[in-house]
Amino acid sequence: MTRTPQAAAEQAANELRERTGVDGYDIALVMGSGWAPAADLLGDAKHELPSSELSGFLKPAVDGHSGTIRSIGDGDRNILAFLGRTHLYEGHGTDAVVHGVRTAVAAGARTIVLTNAAGGINTDYAVGSPVMLSDHINMTAKSPLSGADFVDLSQTYSPELRAIAHDVVPDLREGVYAAMPGPHFETPAEVRMLRALGADLVGMSTVLEAIAARAAGAQVLGMSLVTNIAAGLKGANLDHQEVLATGRDSAETVGRLLADVVAKL
Repeated sequence: MTRTPQAAAEQAANELRERTGVDGYDIALVMGSGWAPAADLLGDAKHELPSSELSGFLKPAVDGHSGTIRSIGDGDRNILAFLGRTHLYEGHGTDAVVHGVRTAVAAGARTIVLTNAAGGINTDYAVGSPVMLSDHINMTAKSPLSGADFVDLSQTYSPELRAIAHDVVPDLREGVYAAMPGPHFETPAEVRMLRALGADLVGMSTVLEAIAARAAGAQVLGMSLVTNIAAGLKGANLDHQEVLATGRDSAETVGRLLADVVAKL
């Protein structure tokens, strides 16, 4: 009999408890391209293991994603950090994309922080700047849910968590993130379309994880790092290595911001 996605997440969560000795987690973070160095500022790593050693996790297939799970102690809280993710364009389906989030919730996390690298559509956003997600547009034509799973997404990105983040960084910008299937970057015409739809940022991740987290009853905070100007807005070709380089250059700034926000959650 085929396991349900929830059963697979429960099994992985049990394996995680056995490997780390931690009964439950309070917060889980998914570190996207350019965000991995920020994990070093979240607290002391008590345990670290390759995610592929747990049931249902795949080996990383994208530069900038190490495929490591880190168990972090922060006072009386336990934090789980996924250094990398599986993307829809890797071809393994939506369950593989959201398996980490489902596992985190099954391990007790009720707050999920999703980070990503994004192209800036809103020209007010400077390259290297963090932007908190206020909403998203799902252009992947996919959902991690099936059947009659009617989940309210009117407040996908928790107003309470966003208010906490603004208490820490009052001038933190907010924006709407559009998720495209990838792995190709968007065309200039697609960027113009996304701008007309109300998108400020564009990337290839996050929204399916956010939907799965909300369906599981967790609160979600989303953060983008603007690593490039979206196609057609500056006349230069796009390059994934540029994304990673911007992440390295911004690591200390966004890492400290993320650590300060997580400390207040």
